[in-house]
Amino acid sequence: MTARTTRRSAAVSRSLGIGAVAVAGALLLTACGDQTENAGGDGGKTKASDAPLFDKLPKKIQDAGVIKVGSDIAYPPVEFKDGGKTVGIDPDIAAAMGKQLGVEFQFNNGVFDGLITSLRSKRNDLVMSAMSDTKDRQEGVDSETGKKVGEGVDFVDYFTAGVSIYTEKGNPKKIEDWDDLCGKKMVVQRGTVSHDLAKAQSKECEKDDKGKITVEAFDNDVEAQTRLRGGGAVAGSSDFPVAAYAVKTSGGGKDFELVGEQVEAGPYGIAVSKDNTELRDAIKAALEAIIENGEYDKILKKWGVEDGAVTEVKINGGS
Repeated sequence: MTARTTRRSAAVSRSLGIGAVAVAGALLLTACGDQTENAGGDGGKTKASDAPLFDKLPKKIQDAGVIKVGSDIAYPPVEFKDGGKTVGIDPDIAAAMGKQLGVEFQFNNGVFDGLITSLRSKRNDLVMSAMSDTKDRQEGVDSETGKKVGEGVDFVDYFTAGVSIYTEKGNPKKIEDWDDLCGKKMVVQRGTVSHDLAKAQSKECEKDDKGKITVEAFDNDVEAQTRLRGGGAVAGSSDFPVAAYAVKTSGGGKDFELVGEQVEAGPYGIAVSKDNTELRDAIKAALEAIIENGEYDKILKKWGVEDGAVTEVKINGGS
């Protein structure tokens, strides 16, 4: 749901509300699986003629009445399954925007590092999956090789988050920051900012003769947490809201703990193909509308992540 990649030079992020995340965690259970889910709420029932921003949508989407959303639905609390239903920060924001646009947001589950490809193939209209808005993604550049791999995407920025490290409860290996991971094994979700940070830190560890980090990457964050829980690594890393949620909910709060400070604070963006500027601008307008009417703040408060709120909707604001 980190952010997921490639933002993520090391600026400490604003702190989000762990306590409120715990409340949400006590009420919801997580699961994952490949399936499709409409996240429209009342928005799916709104008559197009009554929706204030319907006319801003491309004709194709007006006719379909649906915006198809690519998402890795295994990233609580950003998006995940509860009793077979897609829930979380992103689906709630999508539902609120659906009221403004007069269409449903249909969430299609997929592996995170394949979501941008789903835009190129036209399987999805946009990606909403705790994805970091970065220059590399905007330009279609592989962050590791620096090579051009695609035409890139545009982002509508809607949230801000940093990256955190979490360990087994009690922190038996005394991990306090990224330097402490040298010579050790950690788990991450593949293709995320945490994955990028781990690979970059491993190179620094080798330069300092401290031993590289063994990085085990998984298709989703839940799998990474399971590996850490089973003793297969000394630490994991993911976006702060996700790490905090895991710490508060896994094993009733007895499995993990957060260590150190957040790093790599940056924006999550809703990704749209560069040739779909009409949809991009409609999404921007809908997001601005729910910020103005207060729905956006209500959603973030519900999930305990108010400090990640944006007050200005930017296009391609990531670096």
